[in-house]
Amino acid sequence: MSFDNVWAFVLTLGVLVVVHEYGHYRVAVACGVKVLRFSVGFGRVLWRRQAHPDATEFVVCLLPLGGYVRMLDEREEAVPSSQLSQAFNRKPLWQRAAIVFAGPLANLLLAVLLYAGAHWIGLDEPKALVGPPAAASAAERAGLRAGDWVRAWSHGGDEWRDVASLNDLRWQVVQAALHRQSVLLQVTDRDGRDSRTLTLDLSQIETREVDAAFAAKVGLGAPWREPVLGEVKAGGPAERAGLRRGDRVLLIDGAAVTDAQHVVDAIRASVREGRAKPVSLRVERAGQMLEIEVTPRIVQEGGKTFGRIDAVPGQAPVMVKVHHGVFEGLWKGVERTAEVSMMTLRMLGRMLIGEASLKNLSGPLTIADFAGQSVKLGVADFLGFLALVSVSLGVLNLLPLPMLDGGHLMYYIFEGVTGRPVSDAWLARLQRGGIVVLLMMMSVALFNDVARLLGLH
Repeated sequence: MSFDNVWAFVLTLGVLVVVHEYGHYRVAVACGVKVLRFSVGFGRVLWRRQAHPDATEFVVCLLPLGGYVRMLDEREEAVPSSQLSQAFNRKPLWQRAAIVFAGPLANLLLAVLLYAGAHWIGLDEPKALVGPPAAASAAERAGLRAGDWVRAWSHGGDEWRDVASLNDLRWQVVQAALHRQSVLLQVTDRDGRDSRTLTLDLSQIETREVDAAFAAKVGLGAPWREPVLGEVKAGGPAERAGLRRGDRVLLIDGAAVTDAQHVVDAIRASVREGRAKPVSLRVERAGQMLEIEVTPRIVQEGGKTFGRIDAVPGQAPVMVKVHHGVFEGLWKGVERTAEVSMMTLRMLGRMLIGEASLKNLSGPLTIADFAGQSVKLGVADFLGFLALVSVSLGVLNLLPLPMLDGGHLMYYIFEGVTGRPVSDAWLARLQRGGIVVLLMMMSVALFNDVARLLGLH
């Protein structure tokens, strides 16, 4: 793991933990509860500040994997009679519930602001020019072709919404798939001509298929890229065969090339049974047509064998700047936070009943990797990543599991309905069960992280 990934991961957790715990802290103080300690991290104290002996102690600890707010509570230690009115357990039920709920709520509110900030700054995203859809995919059956520009979408055809980017299109398709709805698409060629309406049928999609790779399965994977060669590595197969930077690939083994991905796939597939087969290319160079044969070198990565010619096989995808004004950006932040929250809950529910794969759970290694990548892409992308993790943290903490805020809220619902708190014996049993469930979830998430790093997922 690179240094960039590590510090981006620490920054991500630091921001989200501080906001989460500050939500608990701020509402506790407003309700008259004495807060003894506000901790970011666990373990050995690295930094400490306390204005006076009776004030809240603020600390930063060695392990930045969470935090906590410790409040005055008779269930944990003896409380002087003069401070009983400041004890958490002495507060009315609605105040205790508000204090617990404030942490997840703070994360969700932060996500709204982060998404809004990303929209205000503007995100560079691939234009909604689709690459070649996978064979037999929903996109291919709908009639999408490489280079098509998806301009708008609709569920019933009555109300159409513009497609801002390929990311926006993928998001809408994922939402429709989770509801098993079909999507109508208004499509033109990449120059804005030849308008037509297509139906992307998602009604038969199994919800277990909706995962991180779902867009590619549907046929909306990599964006369209011009099949024009970029950098050609000195001494590589491409240079030795006579290929040059700027060559436009028209045919490959006699088949018309519509997208750079076609070139990539053909070259990778040229290695069969451990041997590389020569690939015939027709390229256009300065108005001239050239026939060039190149034999890829054999590469082995992640247990797979494929061909490579040591040349960038296409131009970068066309990018668009997606940004919104102050109020529209704020509303977009609210919408995206609500959509991600609901999708997270649906995915968790489907994983619980076996309709979605447990491979969708991610742990600290995957978060660190994405954190590092988003930092390199720019401020707006990092804000969007922070918002996504903040939503996940808020939603996960509201799950009705002991040890989480949602578990405590369930206790309070029981108390509100029955008029008596959960007994100490049952609390102990539920806490032990909650620890087991959380450890299982963490183990699965960490296993998925390692499997992704090893190329097994």
